Amino acid sequence: MKRMRIDLKRPILVVTILCFFSFFRGLGQETKPNIIVFLVDDMGWQDTSVPFWKKKTPFNNRYYTPNMERLASQGMKFTQAYATPICSPTRVSLMTGMNAARHRVTNWTLHKNTSTDGKDDHLEFPEWNVNGISPVPEIENTIYATSLPSLLKNEGYQTIHVGKAHFGAVGTLGEDPKNLGFDFNIAGHAAGAPESYEGLENFGNGKPNKAIWAVPGLQKYHGKDIFLTEALTREALITLDSLDQNKPFFLYMSHYAVHVPIYGDKRYLKKYLDAGLQETEAKYASMIEGMDKSLGDILDYLDRKNIADNTIVLFMSDNGGLSAHARGGEPNTHNKPLASGKGSFYEGGIREPMIVKWPNKVKPATTTDNYVIIEDFYPTILQMAGATNMNTVQHVDGKSFMPILTNTSKEKDEYRPLFWHYPNKWGGFGPGIGTGSAVRYGDWKLIYFHKSQTLELYNIKNDIAESNNLASKNKKELHKLASILTDYLKSSKAQMPKYKATGEPVPYPNEIVE
Repeated sequence: MKRMRIDLKRPILVVTILCFFSFFRGLGQETKPNIIVFLVDDMGWQDTSVPFWKKKTPFNNRYYTPNMERLASQGMKFTQAYATPICSPTRVSLMTGMNAARHRVTNWTLHKNTSTDGKDDHLEFPEWNVNGISPVPEIENTIYATSLPSLLKNEGYQTIHVGKAHFGAVGTLGEDPKNLGFDFNIAGHAAGAPESYEGLENFGNGKPNKAIWAVPGLQKYHGKDIFLTEALTREALITLDSLDQNKPFFLYMSHYAVHVPIYGDKRYLKKYLDAGLQETEAKYASMIEGMDKSLGDILDYLDRKNIADNTIVLFMSDNGGLSAHARGGEPNTHNKPLASGKGSFYEGGIREPMIVKWPNKVKPATTTDNYVIIEDFYPTILQMAGATNMNTVQHVDGKSFMPILTNTSKEKDEYRPLFWHYPNKWGGFGPGIGTGSAVRYGDWKLIYFHKSQTLELYNIKNDIAESNNLASKNKKELHKLASILTDYLKSSKAQMPKYKATGEPVPYPNEIVE
């Protein structure tokens, strides 16, 4: 075979030939987008200056989140985005695409083989997957699943976990994000809250009997006057700088903020105190602004590196805003007009602020009222990544919201039911906080409280505050939603509590109606 000789003295010819080969090598290939999931812990629907309702509220005027405003101006706001009432179930749904009723990590995880359920005089809570996610089968009390980052790695993505993990109990494989497909793990472990947000307090390291809550892996910031949110952001950007620039990345930026303990971020605290906010609420607002500054730093980084146009940013919270305790002012009022807060089946416990920016795909400054739920992130992100192999060991409940983002859906997806199942007991008290199940179908929402066998029916479109229970007035919708919820609980093999007095399981909602 005769070799082709390239005359290096003829640079124009060399460039032409190189471009020719480069063109054909690139045919059929499309640059995969970088993907960032920016997840905030315990952030309520109202904890932002971005209104997710038809009008601004006093809470929107309280908080200052200019970078959320910036993101919303560049992407799409989701006014009806949902998660689960508390943290671990949401995070497992995000990583697996499964509804909590199916993956059975229905409460928050911590110690191996140990339930975090509170005590109840009347109900015996079912066994659930207290050990969280597992990347291998046949591990007790876990859900074996093909994780989102592992599939993205198969697509050539470099995968980075930063911040709160809370995927698995201490001493299990799921405790370490690296076992779930992340190449890098910064400060993620079994615990769902930090012992301290202060570098001057070593983020809780060294405190007697507090090792389980101490944030790991940030020793370089120990003894320094730095807030945890800032330290995590800096480490995220340092890690991004270390990556192979020829490969796409998936950054899971999972902040501990704004989970308790509520600390004041000294960079922003004074202005909220000067504005007359009660001290705890001023601290909370300062944590919100610190989180927003992190978002801005990441957006600035993308601009600075000229990769913003090829980077998708998805902003979300893991459950409703904390309101039952540990806040200033009147409990269970911090998410109004939404009722209640974290731990509740009411909108204040499950409706989240969500924004998606995707340059050249999502029209800037747009809003959608289509509803989505946390498990939808799994198939959507894989579709965004152009995943060719989406075979999983688990059944995926989530549905891609790509048609909503690209405005190719023919009509509102209002006849797809969304489900919640919490056969457990959380640590807070307040409206809608309790053992139960729920379904959203179109404008209607049914809540079934297991202990009291109570059914509540609301038209969310007309009654966002869930102040008018229509269960006794609209039997048609009551029966319809009770049947839909029952069918799903049965098909997903959702575990139901039992009554201690009789040993009998709690009846299904359609049995109560009948």
